[in-house]
Parts: sequence; structure tokens; C-alpha cells
Amino acid sequence: MTPNTLPAAAPKIPGRAWVLAVLTLTYTFNHVDRQILVILLEPLKNHFQMTDGQIGWLTGLAFAAFYATLGIPVALWADRGNRRNIIALALGVWSLMTALSGVAQTYWQLLLVRMGVGVGEAGGTPPATSMIADLYPPQERATALGIYTCGIGFGILAGFALGGYVYELYGWRAAFFIAGVPGLLLALLVRFGVREPVRGLADQRTDDGPAPTLGETMKFLLGQTSYLWLLAGCLLICISANAFLVFTSSHLQRTYALTPGQVALPLGLLIGGVGSLGAVILGRVCDTLSKRDMRWRPAIIALCAAVAIPFAWMFLRAPNVELAYAWNLVPSFIGLIYASVAYTASQELVKLRMRSFASAFMLFCLTLIGIGCGPLIAGLLSDHFTSTGAAQPLARALEIILLFNAASIVCLLMSTRHYRRDVARAAE
Repeated sequence: MTPNTLPAAAPKIPGRAWVLAVLTLTYTFNHVDRQILVILLEPLKNHFQMTDGQIGWLTGLAFAAFYATLGIPVALWADRGNRRNIIALALGVWSLMTALSGVAQTYWQLLLVRMGVGVGEAGGTPPATSMIADLYPPQERATALGIYTCGIGFGILAGFALGGYVYELYGWRAAFFIAGVPGLLLALLVRFGVREPVRGLADQRTDDGPAPTLGETMKFLLGQTSYLWLLAGCLLICISANAFLVFTSSHLQRTYALTPGQVALPLGLLIGGVGSLGAVILGRVCDTLSKRDMRWRPAIIALCAAVAIPFAWMFLRAPNVELAYAWNLVPSFIGLIYASVAYTASQELVKLRMRSFASAFMLFCLTLIGIGCGPLIAGLLSDHFTSTGAAQPLARALEIILLFNAASIVCLLMSTRHYRRDVARAAE
């Protein structure tokens, strides 16, 4: 392989489609357990008398702090131990915590249980992306990780639809129970139905031997300039994406006088269904373009970020809900590509036994700053505009959030300058 292109041939590893399917389903449950909370925010706000700032803490930093911080030691464990077993254990923990959310009696109890969800989910993505990288070679990896990223979309679709439907029939407590319990069964399937892949198999590279120390891994990562610029760009997009993800349902309900049940299915189909389709199609496009020039990895995210801004702006200014849904089609279609390419890059820009850590470090930053701060910043801005008597304070807050998208484009274009060199360095 030259530094400029991907290799033409790829080994076909038996059973890899099954493993990818199970890991994608696991990632789906990961996001069902998150998004069930999002679609229920308005009734929860009324029940617990929350402000938008408190919603930002609940959906953002309180969850993200545990999710991000614990991801680092879990990833170091995954680079040394059995990744499948780690995923099964993590899935069991976050599913149990989701079910327990249904018995919370106060805002603080709900906050503590959602922290528990973050503890469990910390063990999901880093070992899963490492396993996928061992099953799919570089020229198929963005597509495979695009399929895996569909778990975000599927989870949003299922979480929104399930949460809205069950809430209308039985209330918000039942929705948490129904979302959490099936994950305990899936944890058993992961543990006994998935095999741990051989490290480096898809790359036709031998195992690097003992895993490097944390210091050695961080030194290598900090020397990968393209990784750092890519991380910065994806961080900025993640702030914007998660602010919109958390508050889009609330914006529609408040602006057009709708109920959770009325927005659940349309939003689920848009963000989840259209978003999943976009992740697979754009992942395939990214792989095709990257065969000619690997700089397309960060470049395609920059292109999508630029395209999303005007459509998101018009979504917030739509005079009726039908036009709002129409304007949201394009941001929904391209909304997940940053995550799939970010994880693809985190596997290509490091050595074999750094892969789980590279994903975890990416996830740490995206979670703590993106997921943690995006909803919190939007919520605090909304509270500020409310206090000043502004019309549609939440929409005004989300308009300001779009500035993060614009700033990301610069960082992603900077990443293209060194991407080919850094991939070659990781493969040495």
C-alpha cells in the first residue's frame, strides 16, 4: 500500500457479517437507552419541574462525564483482554440502569441513574470498533463502520417511536422498563454467540505484541497531526449535533404545539431512518473516494458540515411543521457521517494494539465535550433568551449552536494536509 491509496484486495473473513450485525444491534440498544430519555423530556420536565439548563445537565455532562472518563481504562483493558466479554458486561449494566430510570422519584435520582447508564455505555464502542477493524480491511472499513454507526440511527428511530408510543399508552415509567429489559437478553447473545477476532487479521498484519503503555500510546497519538485536527473538527460537529438531537423534539413540540407521540415517529424516521441510510451510503462513497486519495476521509466530513448549515437554519425558521420536517431531510441524511469516519480514522492512524484506546480517546473527547457540553450550552442559552423575553428562545439558542459546524470545516481541511503521511506512519 502506498501512503496515497488503499490496497485493492481484501481477505474475506468467515462470520464477519454476523459479528457486525450483532455489534450494530448492540449499538442500537446503546442509543435506544439514550434516546428514550430525549423523546420523554417534555413530560419529564413537567413532572420534575426542570429548567432547560437542568435538562442540559441530565442529557449532557452528568451522563457524559462517566461515559467518557471510564472509556479510557476500559479501552486499555480491551487492548489487552477479550473485547467481546467487555461489551457483553457493559451492555448488561447500561440496560439495567435504563430500566431503573423508570423508578426514579426525584430529578436527582433520575440524574444518578443516568450516570449509571453512562458507566455501562463506556464499555461499548471502543472494543466494538477495534473488533470491526480486525474483521474488515481498510478499503471496506468506512462502509463497515458506517453500518455500525447505523446503530445510532436505528436507536434513535426505535427510541423515539417506542418512547412516544408507550408514553401515550402507559406513561414514561413504563417506557424506560420496556427499553431496558431486552438489552439484558442481548448481553447473553453477545457473550455466547460472538467470537473474539484475531487482532490485525483484516490488515494482513501480525499482532504488534504486548500493548504499549499509556504514555507510549499518547506520545504516538500526539504525533499524528491529522488525528488531532480530525478530532477537533469532529468535536465541534458533535457539540452541534447533540444539541440538536436533544432539543429538536422539544423545539417542535413547543413551536407547533405537538405532543411526544405526534413527533416521535416522524423524527425517528428522519433522524434514525434517513440518518442510517446516509451513514451507509456516505460510508461507501468515502471508501470509494479514499481508494484514490485517503484525504477524502476528513474532507467528506467537512463537505457535509458545510452542506448541513443552511438546511438546519431553515429548519429552525420553518413556518409550519411540514416544512420543518422537509428542511431537516438533508441534515438528517448527512448527520452521522462524522462519527463513522472518525472511528474509521481512529483505527487507521494508530498501531494494532492502540486501536481500542484511539477509539476511546476519540470517544472521550466527543462525549465529554460534544455530548456533555452541546445540550448544556444550548439549554443555558435557551434559559438566557427566556429570561430576556425573546421569542422562541430555544430556536435562537440552536441558531447560535450552528457556529460550531462552521468552525469545524477549518479543522477538517487542516486534517487533510497530513492524513496520508500519518496512515503510512501507523502501518510501519
